[in-house]
Amino acid sequence: MSTDTPAAAGGTFTLGDLTVRRMGFGAMRITGRGIWGPPHDPDVAVRVLQRAVELGVDFIDTADSYGPFVSEELIAEALHPYNPGLIIATKGGLLRTGPNKWPTLGKPDYLRQAVQMSMRRLRMNRIPLYQLHRIDPEEDRTAQFEALRDFVAEGWVKHVGLSEVNVEEIEAARAVLPIVSVQNQYNLGDRKHEDALDYCEKEGLAFIPWFPLDAGKLAVEGGPVDEAAKQLEATHAQVALAWLLKRSPCILLIPGTSSVEHLEENVAAAALELSDDLFERLDAEGKKQEG
Repeated sequence: MSTDTPAAAGGTFTLGDLTVRRMGFGAMRITGRGIWGPPHDPDVAVRVLQRAVELGVDFIDTADSYGPFVSEELIAEALHPYNPGLIIATKGGLLRTGPNKWPTLGKPDYLRQAVQMSMRRLRMNRIPLYQLHRIDPEEDRTAQFEALRDFVAEGWVKHVGLSEVNVEEIEAARAVLPIVSVQNQYNLGDRKHEDALDYCEKEGLAFIPWFPLDAGKLAVEGGPVDEAAKQLEATHAQVALAWLLKRSPCILLIPGTSSVEHLEENVAAAALELSDDLFERLDAEGKKQEG
């Protein structure tokens, strides 16, 4: 591994026919407060994105609702024309009505408009991975899946993923079209989607945890994450990320930040190795917190 590409230390995973490094970047935090409007300093946001690529990150996750639209526009400003092999994943299916407000809209006509506008903002002829941000409970879910299938058939999207879904919903979608990834909230202290992760590993799908850095009470002074961080001379965030990388080979990480310093710290976690004993101890403590 080159010291210039520390993201490579985390290994790779193949999404359909797209091989990416398991240490990626989530581009939600490069927007304004409440994930609303532009960032305080757009130049810093651009630098964060460029630095991620310099560190070897080749998987960047965003959504049209981040800003809204701001994150996609900044990605294009910072990185277009894209390096060969750089995979930009985006999502559609959530509206924004204000800071921290995220109503769902999965009408097929709306999704069709959303994917085309994401292509325009990202300056792409085809989106490598397009994810349904949420299944809209007010709409027929099969119709939502069929819309995604149509986007692939029309050449707008290469691969499709889902977000915040259970195993039954994943299987329902797979009955309509191929699914390559699932993005659910999951971290050391929040394990409610353990069954979805196990399903993804068994079926060869990527599992993309959002909110990956949260360790809850485990990270308090003297707690298991704090003790592990001191033992490994690492940060709490690095321990949480290293635990996720060891938890399953199908996990793709997308820690987000608006700071170059924190980005470099997060990516460095790709090289942090937890012993089996330390992993098991953290795993057991995390399950206690969840329980």
